[in-house]
Amino acid sequence: MKAILAALLATATLASTPLGAADLPEVEVYKSPYCSCCTEWEKHMTDNGFRVKSINVEDVPTTRARLGMPERYGSCHTAKVGNYLIEGHVPATDVQRLLREKPKAVGLAAPGMPGGSPGMESARKEPYDVLLVGSDGKAKVFARH
Repeated sequence: MKAILAALLATATLASTPLGAADLPEVEVYKSPYCSCCTEWEKHMTDNGFRVKSINVEDVPTTRARLGMPERYGSCHTAKVGNYLIEGHVPATDVQRLLREKPKAVGLAAPGMPGGSPGMESARKEPYDVLLVGSDGKAKVFARH
């Protein structure tokens, strides 16, 4: 019975994910070892079918700059997924959409640390935008939450 329930749960999880887990690239998360909300975002990504590799760094802003995400879109962690960067608490569904649509861009950013975003869950959810950051450093709204 447990094996059947596990199989049904796995099937339901993959069916609700636009890309199968096998199709999703690994997410490398560059973060401070002391940041618990980053760990919660990693859990959100894992729960949504991504494999996560956590990389602790002493200086997130320097790492962000080295990877190529403009500082003005900064948050508490920067991730690499495929050929894209993901800055901050971007929902997994937005990352999946990015990987499906494959726009020419640096990646996605949820600047700051918006309350209610994945990893920043709270009773008070604030509206926030996820931005598509272009190679010219300009951004446009990719999703509203």
